[in-house]
Amino acid sequence: MTELRDEAAEPYVSYEEFGRRFLEYAASPERIEGAFEKLTGEAFEFGPIAAGPGKLAKLSAAVRLGQPRLNREVLELISFDLVIPLQVDLLVDLSVDRYPFRVDGTIHLHLTVRTAAPLRVVIEIDEPQPSNVRINVASASRRGEVLRIIASVDHEIRRFVARYIANEIRKPSIQAATDIDVAARLDAAWKL
Repeated sequence: MTELRDEAAEPYVSYEEFGRRFLEYAASPERIEGAFEKLTGEAFEFGPIAAGPGKLAKLSAAVRLGQPRLNREVLELISFDLVIPLQVDLLVDLSVDRYPFRVDGTIHLHLTVRTAAPLRVVIEIDEPQPSNVRINVASASRRGEVLRIIASVDHEIRRFVARYIANEIRKPSIQAATDIDVAARLDAAWKL
């Protein structure tokens, strides 16, 4: 004999409501953080690169990325603002003298959860631009501050960090985590 379903314990929901709940569950902050954890704690170096008038200054830097913070917004679309802290030890070499700088800041990325045919969940990441990198540069001397302006130190750091993050989010591990083929996963789960 077939048991009757207890509607109070397990109410039906519309397909639309189910889809919305599924997306909110699938795109949880924990899953999104997991997709980007490979970036956290990363350290990379750049330089020396020529900067300033006549490209006389050479910039070299060691960059460390910290644990990201994630803010989720659930409206018509589910979106995230991912904020990645960064610290930079920068050296400006003028051949005759070297000036160290301490830089801290954040990288701001915007992500949007979308659905795609045939049955996929896609997390779009806006291409990082130098304007998405916010930094504070500290120098130990007045001469260093002048050099910072002349050599466009702030701009070079923003540009390089944005390019690095853009390359990182194109890596296969990030791409795989941001394009989920739900149909394939259901088929695999239901194989006997």
